[in-house]
Amino acid sequence: MSITPDRRITALTLGAVALFAPGLAQARDAAADPAATAWVLSASALVLLMTLPGLALFYGGLVRQKNVLSVMMQCVAIACLGSVLWFVLGYSLAFSGTGALVGDLSKAFLGASPRASLVGALPEPVFFMFQTTFAVITPALMVGAVVERARFQAVLLFSGLWLLVVYAPVTHWIWGGGWLAKLGVMDYAGGLVVHATAGASALLFAHLVGPRDGFPKHAIPPHNPGMTMIGAGLLWVGWYGFNGGSALAANADAGMAIAATHLSACMAGLVWGVLEWIRFGRPSMIGAVTGVVAGLATVTPASGFISPASALLLGAAGSVVCFFCVGLVKERLLIDDSLDVFAVHGVGGILGVLMVAVLASPAFGGTGYPVAQGMAAQFGLQLLGVLVVVAWSAGASWGLLALTKRLVGLRASDFDIEDGLDLAEHGERATQG
Repeated sequence: MSITPDRRITALTLGAVALFAPGLAQARDAAADPAATAWVLSASALVLLMTLPGLALFYGGLVRQKNVLSVMMQCVAIACLGSVLWFVLGYSLAFSGTGALVGDLSKAFLGASPRASLVGALPEPVFFMFQTTFAVITPALMVGAVVERARFQAVLLFSGLWLLVVYAPVTHWIWGGGWLAKLGVMDYAGGLVVHATAGASALLFAHLVGPRDGFPKHAIPPHNPGMTMIGAGLLWVGWYGFNGGSALAANADAGMAIAATHLSACMAGLVWGVLEWIRFGRPSMIGAVTGVVAGLATVTPASGFISPASALLLGAAGSVVCFFCVGLVKERLLIDDSLDVFAVHGVGGILGVLMVAVLASPAFGGTGYPVAQGMAAQFGLQLLGVLVVVAWSAGASWGLLALTKRLVGLRASDFDIEDGLDLAEHGERATQG
Protein backbone atom coordinates (compact mmCIF):
# COMPACT_ATOMS: atom_id res chain seq x y z
CA MET A 1 0.00 0.00 0.00
CA SER A 2 1.03 3.61 -0.21
CA ILE A 3 1.53 4.12 3.53
CA THR A 4 5.15 5.00 4.17
CA PRO A 5 7.12 2.73 6.51
CA ASP A 6 6.88 5.22 9.37
CA ARG A 7 3.13 5.75 8.93
CA ARG A 8 2.53 2.02 8.61
CA ILE A 9 4.33 1.29 11.88
CA THR A 10 2.46 4.12 13.60
CA ALA A 11 -0.89 2.79 12.36
CA LEU A 12 -0.14 -0.68 13.63
CA THR A 13 0.98 0.69 16.97
CA LEU A 14 -2.24 2.67 17.34
CA GLY A 15 -4.23 -0.44 16.48
CA ALA A 16 -2.40 -2.39 19.18
CA VAL A 17 -3.04 0.37 21.71
CA ALA A 18 -6.76 0.20 20.96
CA LEU A 19 -6.81 -3.51 21.69
CA PHE A 20 -5.51 -2.92 25.21
CA ALA A 21 -7.52 0.22 25.89
CA PRO A 22 -11.22 -0.56 25.24
CA GLY A 23 -12.24 2.66 26.91
CA LEU A 24 -10.73 4.55 23.99
CA ALA A 25 -12.94 2.78 21.46
CA GLN A 26 -15.50 5.57 21.14
CA ALA A 27 -12.84 8.21 20.62
CA ARG A 28 -10.98 5.98 18.18
CA ASP A 29 -14.14 5.30 16.18
CA ALA A 30 -14.71 9.05 15.95
CA ALA A 31 -11.26 9.38 14.36
CA ALA A 32 -12.12 7.09 11.47
CA ASP A 33 -12.38 8.87 8.10
CA PRO A 34 -15.85 8.15 6.63
CA ALA A 35 -14.81 8.97 3.08
CA ALA A 36 -11.74 6.74 3.27
CA THR A 37 -13.80 3.97 4.86
CA ALA A 38 -16.44 4.11 2.13
CA TRP A 39 -13.84 4.15 -0.64
CA VAL A 40 -11.80 1.23 0.70
CA LEU A 41 -14.96 -0.83 1.27
CA SER A 42 -15.86 -0.18 -2.38
CA ALA A 43 -12.32 -0.98 -3.48
CA SER A 44 -12.51 -4.28 -1.59
CA ALA A 45 -15.56 -5.27 -3.63
CA LEU A 46 -13.75 -4.30 -6.83
CA VAL A 47 -10.72 -6.42 -5.99
CA LEU A 48 -12.87 -9.43 -5.13
CA LEU A 49 -14.59 -8.89 -8.49
CA MET A 50 -11.18 -9.44 -10.09
CA THR A 51 -11.10 -13.03 -8.83
CA LEU A 52 -14.80 -13.83 -8.94
CA PRO A 53 -15.81 -13.73 -11.70
CA GLY A 54 -13.04 -11.79 -13.49
CA LEU A 55 -10.08 -14.14 -13.28
CA ALA A 56 -12.33 -17.21 -13.45
CA LEU A 57 -13.81 -16.02 -16.76
CA PHE A 58 -10.47 -14.82 -18.11
CA TYR A 59 -8.80 -18.18 -17.47
CA GLY A 60 -11.91 -20.21 -18.25
CA GLY A 61 -12.14 -18.86 -21.78
CA LEU A 62 -8.49 -19.71 -22.49
CA VAL A 63 -8.70 -23.44 -21.77
CA ARG A 64 -10.48 -26.23 -23.64
CA GLN A 65 -14.17 -26.65 -22.99
CA LYS A 66 -13.68 -29.89 -21.07
CA ASN A 67 -11.63 -28.05 -18.43
CA VAL A 68 -13.40 -24.71 -18.05
CA LEU A 69 -15.30 -25.64 -14.86
CA SER A 70 -12.17 -27.03 -13.23
CA VAL A 71 -10.46 -23.66 -13.62
CA MET A 72 -13.47 -21.79 -12.27
CA MET A 73 -13.78 -24.23 -9.37
CA GLN A 74 -10.14 -23.64 -8.45
CA CYS A 75 -10.74 -19.87 -8.35
CA VAL A 76 -13.85 -20.26 -6.17
CA ALA A 77 -12.18 -22.74 -3.80
CA ILE A 78 -9.05 -20.61 -3.41
CA ALA A 79 -11.22 -17.57 -2.64
CA CYS A 80 -12.96 -19.50 0.14
CA LEU A 81 -9.89 -21.23 1.55
CA GLY A 82 -7.66 -18.17 1.29
CA SER A 83 -10.16 -15.95 3.10
CA VAL A 84 -10.46 -18.36 6.03
CA LEU A 85 -6.70 -18.89 6.34
CA TRP A 86 -6.10 -15.15 6.11
CA PHE A 87 -8.59 -14.52 8.94
CA VAL A 88 -7.23 -17.29 11.15
CA LEU A 89 -3.50 -16.65 10.74
CA GLY A 90 -2.31 -14.94 7.55
CA TYR A 91 -3.40 -11.39 8.38
CA SER A 92 -1.65 -11.57 11.74
CA LEU A 93 1.58 -12.86 10.17
CA ALA A 94 1.49 -9.97 7.72
CA PHE A 95 0.24 -7.02 9.76
CA SER A 96 1.09 -7.44 13.43
CA GLY A 97 4.14 -6.89 15.58
CA THR A 98 7.35 -5.05 14.75
CA GLY A 99 9.50 -8.00 13.69
CA ALA A 100 11.67 -7.65 10.61
CA LEU A 101 10.68 -10.96 9.00
CA VAL A 102 7.16 -11.89 10.06
CA GLY A 103 4.37 -10.71 12.33
CA ASP A 104 3.23 -12.26 15.59
CA LEU A 105 -0.07 -13.91 16.52
CA SER A 106 -1.75 -10.92 18.17
CA LYS A 107 -4.10 -10.43 15.19
CA ALA A 108 -4.99 -14.09 14.73
CA PHE A 109 -8.77 -14.31 14.23
CA LEU A 110 -8.57 -10.51 13.76
CA GLY A 111 -7.55 -9.86 17.35
CA ALA A 112 -9.50 -9.36 20.54
CA SER A 113 -11.61 -6.29 19.65
CA PRO A 114 -11.15 -5.21 16.02
CA ARG A 115 -14.03 -2.70 16.15
CA ALA A 116 -11.99 -0.63 18.59
CA SER A 117 -8.84 -0.32 16.49
CA LEU A 118 -7.83 1.69 13.48
CA VAL A 119 -5.21 1.21 10.79
CA GLY A 120 -4.41 4.75 9.75
CA ALA A 121 -7.82 6.38 9.26
CA LEU A 122 -9.62 3.08 8.63
CA PRO A 123 -11.47 0.80 11.02
CA GLU A 124 -9.38 -2.34 11.16
CA PRO A 125 -12.13 -4.64 9.77
CA VAL A 126 -12.18 -2.46 6.65
CA PHE A 127 -8.42 -2.70 6.21
CA PHE A 128 -8.63 -6.44 6.89
CA MET A 129 -11.24 -6.96 4.19
CA PHE A 130 -9.23 -4.98 1.65
CA GLN A 131 -6.17 -7.07 2.39
CA THR A 132 -8.24 -10.27 2.26
CA THR A 133 -9.13 -9.63 -1.37
CA PHE A 134 -5.41 -9.33 -2.18
CA ALA A 135 -4.71 -12.56 -0.32
CA VAL A 136 -7.41 -14.25 -2.43
CA ILE A 137 -6.34 -13.16 -5.90
CA THR A 138 -2.60 -13.72 -5.48
CA PRO A 139 -2.63 -17.53 -5.18
CA ALA A 140 -5.53 -17.66 -7.67
CA LEU A 141 -3.24 -16.12 -10.29
CA MET A 142 -1.04 -19.22 -10.15
CA VAL A 143 -3.90 -21.41 -11.40
CA GLY A 144 -3.25 -20.19 -14.94
CA ALA A 145 0.17 -21.81 -15.08
CA VAL A 146 -1.05 -25.37 -14.44
CA VAL A 147 -4.52 -25.53 -16.00
CA GLU A 148 -5.81 -28.75 -17.55
CA ARG A 149 -3.45 -31.12 -15.73
CA ALA A 150 -2.91 -30.20 -12.06
CA ARG A 151 -4.97 -32.10 -9.48
CA PHE A 152 -7.60 -30.10 -7.62
CA GLN A 153 -6.27 -31.37 -4.27
CA ALA A 154 -2.76 -30.24 -5.20
CA VAL A 155 -3.89 -26.75 -6.19
CA LEU A 156 -5.78 -26.29 -2.92
CA LEU A 157 -3.10 -27.71 -0.63
CA PHE A 158 -0.28 -25.79 -2.27
CA SER A 159 -2.28 -22.55 -2.41
CA GLY A 160 -3.17 -22.72 1.28
CA LEU A 161 0.38 -23.45 2.41
CA TRP A 162 1.79 -20.88 0.00
CA LEU A 163 -0.45 -18.14 1.37
CA LEU A 164 0.97 -18.59 4.87
CA VAL A 165 4.59 -19.41 4.03
CA VAL A 166 5.27 -17.15 1.04
CA TYR A 167 2.64 -14.44 0.69
CA ALA A 168 2.13 -13.44 4.33
CA PRO A 169 5.85 -12.98 5.16
CA VAL A 170 6.55 -11.02 1.96
CA THR A 171 3.54 -8.82 2.71
CA HIS A 172 4.99 -8.15 6.15
CA TRP A 173 8.39 -7.29 4.69
CA ILE A 174 6.96 -4.60 2.42
CA TRP A 175 3.56 -3.46 3.72
CA GLY A 176 3.63 -4.58 7.34
CA GLY A 177 6.65 -2.61 8.56
CA GLY A 178 9.20 -5.36 7.89
CA TRP A 179 12.81 -5.07 6.81
CA LEU A 180 12.25 -4.08 3.17
CA ALA A 181 9.80 -1.37 4.23
CA LYS A 182 12.36 0.04 6.65
CA LEU A 183 14.95 0.12 3.86
CA GLY A 184 12.56 2.09 1.67
CA VAL A 185 11.60 -0.41 -1.04
CA MET A 186 8.67 0.98 -3.05
CA ASP A 187 5.71 -1.19 -4.03
CA TYR A 188 2.49 0.77 -4.21
CA ALA A 189 -0.02 -2.02 -4.83
CA GLY A 190 1.73 -5.34 -5.31
CA GLY A 191 4.40 -5.62 -7.98
CA LEU A 192 6.49 -7.58 -5.49
CA VAL A 193 3.88 -8.71 -2.98
CA VAL A 194 1.42 -10.02 -5.59
CA HIS A 195 2.89 -10.35 -9.07
CA ALA A 196 6.51 -11.32 -8.39
CA THR A 197 5.57 -13.89 -5.74
CA ALA A 198 2.79 -15.47 -7.81
CA GLY A 199 4.76 -15.33 -11.05
CA ALA A 200 7.92 -16.98 -9.72
CA SER A 201 5.98 -19.67 -7.86
CA ALA A 202 3.68 -20.35 -10.82
CA LEU A 203 6.64 -20.89 -13.14
CA LEU A 204 8.08 -23.47 -10.77
CA PHE A 205 4.69 -25.16 -10.34
CA ALA A 206 4.30 -25.42 -14.12
CA HIS A 207 7.77 -26.92 -14.46
CA LEU A 208 7.23 -29.53 -11.77
CA VAL A 209 3.73 -30.59 -12.81
CA GLY A 210 4.89 -31.03 -16.40
CA PRO A 211 3.45 -29.78 -19.71
CA ARG A 212 0.13 -30.51 -21.36
CA ASP A 213 0.14 -33.25 -23.98
CA GLY A 214 1.44 -31.96 -27.28
CA PHE A 215 3.39 -29.05 -25.82
CA PRO A 216 5.24 -27.29 -27.40
CA LYS A 217 4.64 -28.66 -30.90
CA HIS A 218 0.87 -28.32 -30.97
CA ALA A 219 -0.90 -25.11 -30.02
CA ILE A 220 -3.96 -25.47 -27.79
CA PRO A 221 -6.46 -22.79 -28.84
CA PRO A 222 -8.83 -21.16 -26.31
CA HIS A 223 -12.38 -22.50 -26.40
CA ASN A 224 -14.13 -19.15 -25.84
CA PRO A 225 -12.22 -15.90 -26.54
CA GLY A 226 -15.38 -13.91 -25.81
CA MET A 227 -15.42 -15.25 -22.26
CA THR A 228 -11.79 -14.24 -21.91
CA MET A 229 -12.57 -10.70 -23.07
CA ILE A 230 -15.37 -10.38 -20.49
CA GLY A 231 -13.02 -11.62 -17.78
CA ALA A 232 -10.33 -9.17 -18.87
CA GLY A 233 -12.84 -6.33 -18.73
CA LEU A 234 -13.77 -7.24 -15.16
CA LEU A 235 -10.08 -7.44 -14.24
CA TRP A 236 -9.55 -3.98 -15.73
CA VAL A 237 -12.41 -2.42 -13.78
CA GLY A 238 -11.41 -4.26 -10.60
CA TRP A 239 -7.87 -2.98 -10.94
CA TYR A 240 -9.13 0.52 -10.16
CA GLY A 241 -9.86 -0.78 -6.67
CA PHE A 242 -6.62 -2.77 -6.60
CA ASN A 243 -4.42 0.26 -7.26
CA GLY A 244 -6.68 3.16 -6.34
CA GLY A 245 -7.74 1.50 -3.09
CA SER A 246 -4.10 1.14 -2.11
CA ALA A 247 -4.05 4.85 -1.31
CA LEU A 248 -6.21 3.83 1.69
CA ALA A 249 -7.96 7.18 1.32
CA ALA A 250 -10.38 8.99 -0.99
CA ASN A 251 -7.91 11.59 -2.18
CA ALA A 252 -5.75 12.79 -5.07
CA ASP A 253 -3.36 9.86 -4.65
CA ALA A 254 -6.20 7.42 -5.31
CA GLY A 255 -7.31 9.41 -8.34
CA MET A 256 -3.80 9.59 -9.73
CA ALA A 257 -3.30 5.86 -9.19
CA ILE A 258 -6.49 5.08 -11.13
CA ALA A 259 -5.53 7.46 -13.95
CA ALA A 260 -2.08 5.88 -14.24
CA THR A 261 -3.62 2.41 -14.14
CA HIS A 262 -6.05 3.16 -16.96
CA LEU A 263 -3.51 4.85 -19.22
CA SER A 264 -0.94 2.11 -18.79
CA ALA A 265 -3.51 -0.55 -19.66
CA CYS A 266 -4.62 1.34 -22.78
CA MET A 267 -1.11 1.91 -24.06
CA ALA A 268 -0.11 -1.69 -23.39
CA GLY A 269 -3.14 -3.06 -25.24
CA LEU A 270 -2.34 -0.89 -28.28
CA VAL A 271 1.34 -1.83 -28.31
CA TRP A 272 0.62 -5.56 -27.98
CA GLY A 273 -1.76 -5.31 -30.95
CA VAL A 274 0.93 -3.59 -33.04
CA LEU A 275 3.47 -6.25 -32.11
CA GLU A 276 1.08 -8.98 -33.22
CA TRP A 277 0.37 -7.08 -36.43
CA ILE A 278 4.08 -6.94 -37.19
CA ARG A 279 4.82 -10.55 -36.25
CA PHE A 280 1.68 -12.38 -37.37
CA GLY A 281 0.12 -10.04 -39.91
CA ARG A 282 -2.97 -9.26 -37.84
CA PRO A 283 -3.84 -8.42 -34.22
CA SER A 284 -5.98 -10.76 -32.12
CA MET A 285 -8.46 -10.02 -29.37
CA ILE A 286 -6.72 -12.49 -27.05
CA GLY A 287 -3.51 -10.59 -27.70
CA ALA A 288 -5.12 -7.22 -27.05
CA VAL A 289 -6.53 -8.21 -23.66
CA THR A 290 -3.29 -9.96 -22.73
CA GLY A 291 -1.52 -6.69 -23.46
CA VAL A 292 -4.00 -4.83 -21.28
CA VAL A 293 -3.31 -7.20 -18.37
CA ALA A 294 0.44 -6.82 -18.92
CA GLY A 295 0.06 -3.05 -18.68
CA LEU A 296 -2.02 -3.37 -15.52
CA ALA A 297 0.53 -5.67 -13.87
CA THR A 298 3.43 -3.42 -14.84
CA VAL A 299 1.89 -0.22 -13.49
CA THR A 300 0.73 -1.81 -10.21
CA PRO A 301 3.88 -1.18 -8.12
CA ALA A 302 4.25 2.34 -9.49
CA SER A 303 0.68 3.58 -9.94
CA GLY A 304 0.54 5.93 -6.95
CA PHE A 305 4.11 7.20 -7.34
CA ILE A 306 4.23 8.31 -11.00
CA SER A 307 2.66 10.80 -13.40
CA PRO A 308 0.09 9.86 -16.06
CA ALA A 309 2.67 10.50 -18.78
CA SER A 310 5.04 8.05 -17.11
CA ALA A 311 2.18 5.52 -17.00
CA LEU A 312 2.04 5.59 -20.82
CA LEU A 313 5.76 4.81 -20.97
CA LEU A 314 5.40 2.07 -18.38
CA GLY A 315 2.50 0.47 -20.28
CA ALA A 316 4.43 0.46 -23.55
CA ALA A 317 7.54 -1.00 -21.92
CA GLY A 318 5.54 -3.64 -20.08
CA SER A 319 3.78 -4.73 -23.25
CA VAL A 320 7.00 -5.10 -25.24
CA VAL A 321 8.91 -6.96 -22.53
CA CYS A 322 6.04 -9.28 -21.62
CA PHE A 323 5.28 -10.00 -25.30
CA PHE A 324 8.76 -11.38 -25.89
CA CYS A 325 8.90 -13.15 -22.53
CA VAL A 326 5.83 -15.22 -23.49
CA GLY A 327 7.86 -16.76 -26.30
CA LEU A 328 10.99 -17.03 -24.18
CA VAL A 329 9.30 -19.11 -21.49
CA LYS A 330 7.52 -21.48 -23.87
CA GLU A 331 9.94 -21.70 -26.79
CA ARG A 332 13.33 -21.38 -25.11
CA LEU A 333 12.78 -22.56 -21.54
CA LEU A 334 10.18 -25.10 -22.75
CA ILE A 335 8.01 -24.57 -19.67
CA ASP A 336 4.27 -24.85 -20.23
CA ASP A 337 3.21 -21.81 -18.23
CA SER A 338 -0.11 -22.32 -19.96
CA LEU A 339 -1.74 -18.91 -19.51
CA ASP A 340 1.51 -16.91 -19.19
CA VAL A 341 1.35 -16.16 -15.48
CA PHE A 342 5.08 -15.58 -15.15
CA ALA A 343 5.61 -13.87 -18.50
CA VAL A 344 2.77 -11.39 -17.97
CA HIS A 345 2.20 -11.00 -14.23
CA GLY A 346 5.64 -11.89 -12.90
CA VAL A 347 7.72 -10.10 -15.51
CA GLY A 348 5.34 -7.15 -15.68
CA GLY A 349 5.34 -6.68 -11.91
CA ILE A 350 9.13 -6.97 -11.69
CA LEU A 351 9.63 -4.48 -14.52
CA GLY A 352 7.33 -1.99 -12.80
CA VAL A 353 9.17 -2.41 -9.50
CA LEU A 354 12.48 -1.57 -11.18
CA MET A 355 11.17 1.29 -13.32
CA VAL A 356 9.52 3.04 -10.38
CA ALA A 357 13.02 3.93 -9.19
CA VAL A 358 13.30 6.15 -12.25
CA LEU A 359 9.73 7.28 -12.87
CA ALA A 360 8.98 8.23 -9.25
CA SER A 361 11.63 10.95 -9.47
CA PRO A 362 10.20 14.48 -9.16
CA ALA A 363 12.04 15.22 -12.41
CA PHE A 364 9.47 13.01 -14.17
CA GLY A 365 6.47 14.24 -12.19
CA GLY A 366 6.70 11.51 -9.54
CA THR A 367 6.24 11.73 -5.81
CA GLY A 368 9.87 11.17 -4.90
CA TYR A 369 11.39 8.48 -2.71
CA PRO A 370 10.50 7.41 0.85
CA VAL A 371 14.10 7.85 1.99
CA ALA A 372 16.24 10.86 1.11
CA GLN A 373 18.39 9.35 -1.62
CA GLY A 374 19.03 9.45 -5.33
CA MET A 375 17.66 7.46 -8.25
CA ALA A 376 20.60 5.05 -8.38
CA ALA A 377 20.33 4.19 -4.69
CA GLN A 378 16.58 3.61 -5.01
CA PHE A 379 17.13 1.37 -8.03
CA GLY A 380 19.55 -0.69 -5.96
CA LEU A 381 16.91 -1.11 -3.26
CA GLN A 382 14.28 -2.08 -5.82
CA LEU A 383 16.62 -4.65 -7.35
CA LEU A 384 17.36 -6.05 -3.89
CA GLY A 385 13.63 -6.38 -3.27
CA VAL A 386 13.14 -8.25 -6.55
CA LEU A 387 16.01 -10.66 -5.93
CA VAL A 388 14.99 -11.47 -2.38
CA VAL A 389 11.29 -11.85 -3.08
CA VAL A 390 11.79 -14.03 -6.17
CA ALA A 391 14.37 -16.19 -4.38
CA TRP A 392 12.14 -16.68 -1.34
CA SER A 393 9.07 -17.38 -3.47
CA ALA A 394 10.87 -19.95 -5.61
CA GLY A 395 12.77 -21.62 -2.77
CA ALA A 396 9.82 -21.89 -0.40
CA SER A 397 7.53 -23.01 -3.22
CA TRP A 398 9.94 -25.78 -4.15
CA GLY A 399 9.66 -27.20 -0.64
CA LEU A 400 5.87 -26.77 -0.52
CA LEU A 401 5.43 -28.44 -3.91
CA ALA A 402 7.62 -31.35 -2.85
CA LEU A 403 5.42 -31.77 0.23
CA THR A 404 2.25 -31.46 -1.85
CA LYS A 405 3.49 -34.06 -4.32
CA ARG A 406 4.24 -36.48 -1.50
CA LEU A 407 0.84 -36.02 0.14
CA VAL A 408 -1.60 -35.82 -2.78
CA GLY A 409 0.40 -35.78 -6.02
CA LEU A 410 0.65 -32.87 -8.44
CA ARG A 411 -0.56 -34.17 -11.78
CA ALA A 412 -3.89 -35.75 -12.66
CA SER A 413 -3.84 -39.18 -14.31
CA ASP A 414 -3.55 -39.45 -18.08
CA PHE A 415 -7.07 -40.84 -18.22
CA ASP A 416 -8.50 -37.90 -16.25
CA ILE A 417 -6.59 -35.39 -18.37
CA GLU A 418 -7.89 -36.98 -21.57
CA ASP A 419 -11.45 -37.09 -20.26
CA GLY A 420 -11.27 -33.54 -18.96
CA LEU A 421 -10.91 -32.35 -15.38
CA ASP A 422 -14.47 -30.99 -15.28
CA LEU A 423 -15.93 -34.47 -15.32
CA ALA A 424 -13.04 -36.34 -13.73
CA GLU A 425 -12.67 -34.14 -10.65
CA HIS A 426 -16.05 -32.43 -10.29
CA GLY A 427 -18.58 -34.62 -12.10
CA GLU A 428 -19.85 -31.76 -14.23
CA ARG A 429 -19.63 -30.39 -17.74
CA ALA A 430 -19.73 -26.74 -18.78
CA THR A 431 -22.48 -27.62 -21.26
CA GLN A 432 -24.87 -30.55 -21.15
CA GLY A 433 -26.30 -32.59 -23.99
